Order: sequence, then C-alpha cells, then structure tokens
Amino acid sequence: MKKVYTCFCTDVIHEGHRNILQEAKKYGEVTVGILSDAAMIKFNRFPTITMEERKKMIADTGLADTVMIQNEIMYDNVIGTIKPDYVIHGDNWQNGPERAIRQNVIDNLEKYGGELIEVAYTYNENVKKIDDNIKEKLAMPEFRRKRLRQLLKLCPIVKTIEVHSGLTGLIAEKTVVEHNGELNQFDAMWLSSLCDSTAKGKPDIELVDMSSRMRTIDDVMEVTTKPIILDGDTGGLEEHFVYNVRTLERMGVSAVIIEDKTGLKKNSLFGTEVEQTQDSIENFCHKIRAGKRAQRTEEFMIIARIESLILEKGQGDAMKRATAYVQAGADAIMIHSRKKSPDEIFAFCDAFRKVDTKTPIVVVPTSFNSVTEDEFVSHGVNIVIYANQLTRSAFPAMQSTAVEILKNHRALEVDARLMPFKDIITLIDDI
Repeated sequence: MKKVYTCFCTDVIHEGHRNILQEAKKYGEVTVGILSDAAMIKFNRFPTITMEERKKMIADTGLADTVMIQNEIMYDNVIGTIKPDYVIHGDNWQNGPERAIRQNVIDNLEKYGGELIEVAYTYNENVKKIDDNIKEKLAMPEFRRKRLRQLLKLCPIVKTIEVHSGLTGLIAEKTVVEHNGELNQFDAMWLSSLCDSTAKGKPDIELVDMSSRMRTIDDVMEVTTKPIILDGDTGGLEEHFVYNVRTLERMGVSAVIIEDKTGLKKNSLFGTEVEQTQDSIENFCHKIRAGKRAQRTEEFMIIARIESLILEKGQGDAMKRATAYVQAGADAIMIHSRKKSPDEIFAFCDAFRKVDTKTPIVVVPTSFNSVTEDEFVSHGVNIVIYANQLTRSAFPAMQSTAVEILKNHRALEVDARLMPFKDIITLIDDI
C-alpha cells in the first residue's frame, strides 16, 4: 500500500477539501496533517476551533486513515518521518509566498523519489461564502478581543505594526513574507495616538479625542481580523477611562496601553527636553484598578507604560513602579527608552524577569531599532511594537511625489516609483 500525505490549514471542510481527500484516496493509505495553532498563525489565519476539533473534523470525513498534527509550516520533519510516496496539495500554492512551501516539499520528496500531485483548486460561490464566513467570525469582537492573550501563549514574541486607517490595516493584515525558509507576518496592530493625530493633521497632544479614535478603530476593524492594541496616552481622567475601557472591550479591542504621566500630553521621545510630569504611583495604580473593575471579561488587557527611563529617573524607579502596577492589576508592563542603545531596556527586562516571570513585557524599539526580535525574546520580552514606521515611510514618499509634480508640471517623472492602483486595490476584498 502506497503512503499518501496531505496537510490542511482550515477550520471547516468544504467541497475543495473533500476533493483533495478523495483524490488522495486513489493513491493509497492517507495521512492527513493538521497544522498546529502556532504554525497556523504564521501561515494563514488564526484558528477559530481547537486542534482536537480540527482533527475530529478530518476524521469524520471517513477519508483519512490517520490524522496527525504538523507542527511546522515546512515539511522537512513530516516527510522525513513518514516518507510518503505521494504528497497531495491544491495548486493554489504555485504563486505568492506559499511557493516556498511547495519548493520545500519538492526538495524533500526528491531525496528518495517521492512525488507531488497537485489538484486543481476548487473555487466557486459556495467555497467563497464559507471562506468569507470564517473571516467574518474572526472579525467578531468576542473572537478578536481574546486573540492577544492567545498569541502570548503561542508566539515567542508578538510582532505588532502601527496602523492608522483601513488601508494600513489591510497592509498589516495581508503582508506575508517568505524569508530563510519561513513565512512571516504581523500578529497584531497598534493604533498609535501619534500616527492617528498625524494622519488627521493634528498635534499629538490628545487633541484627537477618544470618539474620533474609535472611528479609526472602526475603520480598521471593518476590514481586518488581527487583534488591536490601542495607544491610550495617559488614559485621561479616571472617570472617563473606565467608560472607555468598557467601550473598547465591547468593540473587540484586545488591549489599551496607558502611560504614567499627567497634564498635557507630550511625546515621550522629547524626554526631558520638554516639561513632562510623571504621575504618582498611588494615583496611577488607582486608575489601573478602576479600569480593571470596569471590565466585563477576563480577555481585555490594561497595559501600564512606565516613563521612568524616558524622564531619566533610573532603573530603581522603573522597577518600583512595575511591581506596584502589576500588583494593582496591570496585565502587562511596557518599558520605554529614547536611547539608541538597548542597554537600559535590557537591564530593566532582566531585573524584572528575576522577580516576575509571567507578566508580559512590551517594548517599542523606535530609537533602539537595531535589536532583533530574537534578542528581545532572550531578555524576556513578549510584545514588540513597530509604532510609527508605516506613517514615517509614507510621508517622505508622498512629499517627494508632490515636489516632483510641481517641478515638472506633470506626473510623468514620478510614475516609475508609483504602485499601479490595480495592485493597491487587490488588498481590498469584494463583498
């Protein structure tokens, strides 16, 4: 009996999957791999059902002789272990980043003479409706809100990118890169008050109020499924903060980060160059506790951002505040620095991990941007936020285009560096 292997990354079985399974049955004994949760979020989308439920779903078709978990996106281990005579897959992986997975399968099969058989991908209105329903489910508040906590359990580090509109949300949602034999994508989205204000042409002084910020959240949520972390600045008045917590939670936001400063908001990267006042530990802890009491679920996270290093108050003050904020109920700690060297960030993380091994640590490497994600992981960091890079990359490109058009009194000179609009709108799904 020949050995056949196929792998699925799905929460539902439709006619396309059945077609592959029926084709696989023609060639021999069928083993079906189910991508693990950790592999699935790197490859495609977040699962809406458990691995055990996905295994049962395949077993219930009656078309699989064995169902197993595939823990990696690439097939080296599974092919090396099973040595199937045939690997069966849809032909939809011949283009895009998934080509790397296809080539990995071919390379592994060539080692001993195995064969890849590709089945025409099934795409019709029924299949499209099923796929759309899964996306809609992922976008629902009750699924999206809890996803950040789930990611913290599955990922070595949660990669988060700044978004400030529906279009930048789609970039964060759909950008997948193949590199060094792996597929990589962003895990979550950061809605920065700085970038939201900048997109509206307003100063970053909390002039853009929470009602306006929530409209931006709505724009992003309408077209994406990834979890959202909101930059909540200082959180505002405690009486307002508790209502905002309730609203954000209901909308499906996963977390809000609030900083321990008071008064008119000034961007942290100015440090001591402008007057900035740090809140007292007692007052900030009171705000954290009030926000946690206002929650209606265990899923929403309030993350305390410590400004001690920004304001040059030292490691001792930062550690004292971190301990107090966690005791007050903070679900994670964000530590910030404006120095180009990561030394003081690493020193804090190492010291914090000696006394607290569980509370997640968040960093925003805007200044200390030479540090890799693996280096952050080695110091106990759980979430990295690329907090303003999309905005900063867009502005010079747009300004340069405007200058060239004015200089040449036409648009020909800029055309070569413009993306065709048909490529841009491929990000946008038709209903």
